[in-house]
Amino acid sequence: MDLKGKVAVVTGGASGIGLAAARAFLDKGSKVVIGDYNEEGGKEAEKELSGYGDVSFVKVDVSSEQEVKNLIAEAVDRYGRLDVMFNNAGIGIQGMTHELSYEDYKKVININQDGVFFGSKHAIPEMRKAGGGAIINTASILGSVGEPTAFAYNASKGAVNLMTKSVALQYAEDKIRVNAVAPGYVESGMVSREALGEYYDNLVGKHPIGRLGEPEEIAHAVIFLAENEFTTGITLLVDGGYTAQ
Repeated sequence: MDLKGKVAVVTGGASGIGLAAARAFLDKGSKVVIGDYNEEGGKEAEKELSGYGDVSFVKVDVSSEQEVKNLIAEAVDRYGRLDVMFNNAGIGIQGMTHELSYEDYKKVININQDGVFFGSKHAIPEMRKAGGGAIINTASILGSVGEPTAFAYNASKGAVNLMTKSVALQYAEDKIRVNAVAPGYVESGMVSREALGEYYDNLVGKHPIGRLGEPEEIAHAVIFLAENEFTTGITLLVDGGYTAQ
Protein backbone atom coordinates (compact mmCIF):
# COMPACT_ATOMS: atom_id res chain seq x y z
CA MET A 1 0.00 0.00 0.00
CA ASP A 2 1.38 3.36 -1.03
CA LEU A 3 1.00 5.53 2.07
CA LYS A 4 1.23 8.83 0.22
CA GLY A 5 -2.04 10.69 0.69
CA LYS A 6 -3.41 8.06 3.07
CA VAL A 7 -4.93 9.01 6.43
CA ALA A 8 -3.49 7.48 9.61
CA VAL A 9 -4.72 7.79 13.19
CA VAL A 10 -2.09 7.16 15.89
CA THR A 11 -3.15 6.82 19.53
CA GLY A 12 -0.57 7.48 22.19
CA GLY A 13 1.02 9.70 19.56
CA ALA A 14 2.37 12.44 21.81
CA SER A 15 5.54 10.59 22.77
CA GLY A 16 7.71 7.52 22.34
CA ILE A 17 6.71 4.92 19.75
CA GLY A 18 3.54 6.79 18.83
CA LEU A 19 5.38 10.04 18.12
CA ALA A 20 8.03 8.22 16.08
CA ALA A 21 5.31 6.42 14.11
CA ALA A 22 3.44 9.65 13.43
CA ARG A 23 6.64 11.16 12.05
CA ALA A 24 7.28 8.05 9.95
CA PHE A 25 3.79 8.21 8.41
CA LEU A 26 4.29 11.89 7.62
CA ASP A 27 7.62 11.07 5.99
CA LYS A 28 5.71 8.66 3.74
CA GLY A 29 3.32 11.44 2.73
CA SER A 30 0.40 10.38 4.91
CA LYS A 31 -1.94 12.73 6.74
CA VAL A 32 -1.84 12.00 10.46
CA VAL A 33 -4.19 12.51 13.38
CA ILE A 34 -2.50 12.12 16.75
CA GLY A 35 -4.72 10.99 19.60
CA ASP A 36 -3.44 11.22 23.17
CA TYR A 37 -4.73 11.81 26.69
CA ASN A 38 -1.83 14.20 27.33
CA GLU A 39 -3.24 17.40 25.85
CA GLU A 40 -0.14 19.51 26.42
CA GLY A 41 2.13 16.85 24.96
CA GLY A 42 -0.22 16.29 22.05
CA LYS A 43 -0.24 19.95 21.12
CA GLU A 44 3.55 20.05 21.36
CA ALA A 45 3.76 16.99 19.10
CA GLU A 46 1.40 18.61 16.60
CA LYS A 47 3.59 21.72 16.53
CA GLU A 48 6.81 19.70 16.30
CA LEU A 49 5.54 17.54 13.42
CA SER A 50 3.82 20.28 11.47
CA GLY A 51 7.03 20.82 9.52
CA TYR A 52 6.87 17.23 8.26
CA GLY A 53 3.36 17.35 6.79
CA ASP A 54 -0.36 17.58 7.51
CA VAL A 55 -0.91 16.63 11.15
CA SER A 56 -3.52 17.41 13.78
CA PHE A 57 -4.10 16.52 17.41
CA VAL A 58 -7.25 15.29 19.17
CA LYS A 59 -7.38 14.63 22.90
CA VAL A 60 -8.68 11.13 23.61
CA ASP A 61 -9.03 8.66 26.45
CA VAL A 62 -8.88 5.32 24.64
CA SER A 63 -10.66 3.57 27.52
CA SER A 64 -13.79 5.53 26.52
CA GLU A 65 -15.62 4.13 23.50
CA GLN A 66 -17.33 7.45 22.81
CA GLU A 67 -14.03 9.35 22.81
CA VAL A 68 -12.42 6.86 20.42
CA LYS A 69 -15.47 7.06 18.18
CA ASN A 70 -15.17 10.85 18.21
CA LEU A 71 -11.44 10.66 17.40
CA ILE A 72 -12.09 8.61 14.29
CA ALA A 73 -15.05 10.80 13.30
CA GLU A 74 -12.88 13.91 13.57
CA ALA A 75 -10.18 12.31 11.41
CA VAL A 76 -12.75 11.45 8.74
CA ASP A 77 -14.39 14.87 8.96
CA ARG A 78 -11.04 16.54 8.43
CA TYR A 79 -9.50 14.30 5.79
CA GLY A 80 -12.45 12.46 4.26
CA ARG A 81 -11.35 8.88 4.94
CA LEU A 82 -9.40 6.52 7.21
CA ASP A 83 -6.75 4.13 5.90
CA VAL A 84 -4.54 3.24 8.88
CA MET A 85 -5.45 2.85 12.56
CA PHE A 86 -2.47 2.46 14.89
CA ASN A 87 -3.86 1.39 18.29
CA ASN A 88 -0.75 2.24 20.25
CA ALA A 89 -1.81 3.88 23.52
CA GLY A 90 -0.98 1.84 26.59
CA ILE A 91 0.12 1.85 30.23
CA GLY A 92 1.79 -0.55 32.63
CA ILE A 93 1.58 -1.00 36.38
CA GLN A 94 4.25 -3.00 38.21
CA GLY A 95 3.69 -4.90 41.44
CA MET A 96 2.96 -8.23 43.08
CA THR A 97 -0.35 -9.75 41.99
CA HIS A 98 -1.61 -10.34 45.54
CA GLU A 99 -1.15 -6.60 46.18
CA LEU A 100 -2.72 -5.47 42.89
CA SER A 101 -5.99 -3.60 43.32
CA TYR A 102 -8.89 -4.35 41.03
CA GLU A 103 -8.97 -0.67 40.08
CA ASP A 104 -5.35 -0.73 38.87
CA TYR A 105 -5.89 -4.04 37.07
CA LYS A 106 -8.96 -2.69 35.28
CA LYS A 107 -7.16 0.54 34.36
CA VAL A 108 -4.51 -1.44 32.45
CA ILE A 109 -7.13 -3.65 30.78
CA ASN A 110 -9.35 -0.68 29.91
CA ILE A 111 -6.55 1.19 28.13
CA ASN A 112 -4.41 -1.59 26.65
CA GLN A 113 -7.14 -4.04 25.68
CA ASP A 114 -10.41 -2.12 25.43
CA GLY A 115 -8.60 0.67 23.57
CA VAL A 116 -7.68 -1.81 20.84
CA PHE A 117 -11.29 -3.03 20.69
CA PHE A 118 -12.73 0.49 20.42
CA GLY A 119 -10.14 1.60 17.87
CA SER A 120 -10.75 -1.44 15.70
CA LYS A 121 -14.54 -1.38 16.06
CA HIS A 122 -14.88 2.21 14.88
CA ALA A 123 -12.12 2.15 12.28
CA ILE A 124 -13.53 -0.87 10.41
CA PRO A 125 -16.67 0.81 9.00
CA GLU A 126 -14.59 3.70 7.65
CA MET A 127 -12.04 1.32 6.11
CA ARG A 128 -14.84 -0.61 4.45
CA LYS A 129 -15.98 2.64 2.86
CA ALA A 130 -12.42 3.30 1.70
CA GLY A 131 -12.10 -0.17 0.15
CA GLY A 132 -9.66 -1.51 2.71
CA GLY A 133 -7.03 -0.44 5.18
CA ALA A 134 -4.60 -1.49 7.87
CA ILE A 135 -5.08 -1.80 11.62
CA ILE A 136 -1.91 -2.09 13.67
CA ASN A 137 -1.94 -2.81 17.39
CA THR A 138 0.88 -2.35 19.87
CA ALA A 139 1.41 -5.62 21.70
CA SER A 140 4.64 -6.36 23.59
CA ILE A 141 7.20 -9.04 24.30
CA LEU A 142 5.16 -9.39 27.48
CA GLY A 143 2.29 -10.65 25.40
CA SER A 144 4.46 -13.69 24.63
CA VAL A 145 6.52 -14.22 27.80
CA GLY A 146 5.72 -13.74 31.46
CA GLU A 147 7.05 -11.04 33.75
CA PRO A 148 6.71 -11.68 37.51
CA THR A 149 5.46 -8.21 38.41
CA ALA A 150 3.38 -7.44 35.30
CA PHE A 151 0.23 -9.55 35.70
CA ALA A 152 -2.24 -7.00 34.27
CA TYR A 153 0.13 -5.93 31.50
CA ASN A 154 0.81 -9.58 30.54
CA ALA A 155 -2.93 -10.22 30.45
CA SER A 156 -3.68 -7.19 28.28
CA LYS A 157 -0.89 -7.73 25.76
CA GLY A 158 -1.57 -11.46 25.46
CA ALA A 159 -5.16 -10.54 24.66
CA VAL A 160 -4.00 -8.05 22.00
CA ASN A 161 -2.16 -10.85 20.18
CA LEU A 162 -5.32 -12.96 19.81
CA MET A 163 -7.62 -10.00 19.20
CA THR A 164 -5.33 -9.15 16.29
CA LYS A 165 -5.70 -12.62 14.78
CA SER A 166 -9.46 -12.66 15.28
CA VAL A 167 -10.10 -9.32 13.58
CA ALA A 168 -7.64 -10.18 10.78
CA LEU A 169 -9.65 -13.31 9.95
CA GLN A 170 -13.00 -11.54 10.16
CA TYR A 171 -12.17 -8.71 7.77
CA ALA A 172 -9.65 -10.15 5.32
CA GLU A 173 -12.33 -10.26 2.61
CA ASP A 174 -12.86 -6.53 3.13
CA LYS A 175 -9.15 -5.95 2.38
CA ILE A 176 -8.59 -4.82 5.94
CA ARG A 177 -5.30 -6.17 7.25
CA VAL A 178 -4.77 -6.42 11.00
CA ASN A 179 -1.37 -6.95 12.60
CA ALA A 180 0.45 -6.22 15.85
CA VAL A 181 3.94 -5.01 16.62
CA ALA A 182 5.55 -6.36 19.80
CA PRO A 183 8.45 -4.22 21.00
CA GLY A 184 11.14 -5.21 23.42
CA TYR A 185 12.17 -2.59 25.95
CA VAL A 186 12.55 0.74 24.19
CA GLU A 187 14.52 3.81 25.28
CA SER A 188 12.20 6.44 26.74
CA GLY A 189 11.96 8.87 29.61
CA MET A 190 10.89 6.08 31.96
CA VAL A 191 13.23 3.46 30.48
CA SER A 192 16.64 5.10 30.52
CA ARG A 193 19.88 4.89 32.47
CA GLU A 194 18.92 8.07 34.31
CA ALA A 195 15.54 6.69 35.37
CA LEU A 196 16.55 3.10 36.14
CA GLY A 197 20.08 3.43 37.52
CA GLU A 198 21.83 0.10 37.95
CA TYR A 199 18.77 -1.84 36.76
CA TYR A 200 19.27 -0.36 33.30
CA ASP A 201 22.26 -2.62 32.62
CA ASN A 202 20.29 -5.62 33.83
CA LEU A 203 17.53 -4.75 31.37
CA VAL A 204 20.01 -4.34 28.52
CA GLY A 205 21.45 -7.74 29.39
CA LYS A 206 18.11 -9.39 28.61
CA HIS A 207 18.42 -8.30 24.96
CA PRO A 208 21.00 -10.44 23.10
CA ILE A 209 21.62 -7.62 20.64
CA GLY A 210 23.23 -5.74 23.53
CA ARG A 211 21.06 -2.63 23.82
CA LEU A 212 17.50 -1.42 24.14
CA GLY A 213 15.41 -0.46 21.15
CA GLU A 214 14.78 3.00 19.76
CA PRO A 215 11.26 4.31 19.04
CA GLU A 216 12.19 4.80 15.40
CA GLU A 217 12.99 1.10 15.05
CA ILE A 218 9.49 0.17 16.19
CA ALA A 219 8.01 2.83 13.91
CA HIS A 220 9.89 1.22 10.99
CA ALA A 221 8.10 -2.05 11.72
CA VAL A 222 4.74 -0.24 11.92
CA ILE A 223 5.32 1.23 8.45
CA PHE A 224 6.12 -2.25 7.11
CA LEU A 225 2.87 -3.62 8.55
CA ALA A 226 0.94 -0.75 6.97
CA GLU A 227 2.55 -1.15 3.55
CA ASN A 228 2.86 -4.90 3.05
CA GLU A 229 -0.40 -6.14 1.54
CA PHE A 230 0.31 -9.85 2.04
CA THR A 231 0.79 -9.55 5.79
CA THR A 232 -2.15 -10.00 8.14
CA GLY A 233 -2.86 -11.70 11.45
CA ILE A 234 0.72 -11.61 12.75
CA THR A 235 2.47 -10.22 15.77
CA LEU A 236 5.83 -8.88 14.64
CA LEU A 237 8.40 -9.10 17.42
CA VAL A 238 10.94 -6.27 17.33
CA ASP A 239 12.82 -7.10 20.48
CA GLY A 240 16.59 -7.42 20.01
CA GLY A 241 16.35 -11.18 20.49
CA TYR A 242 14.60 -10.99 23.89
CA THR A 243 12.06 -13.74 23.13
CA ALA A 244 14.52 -15.94 21.22
CA GLN A 245 15.99 -17.15 24.50
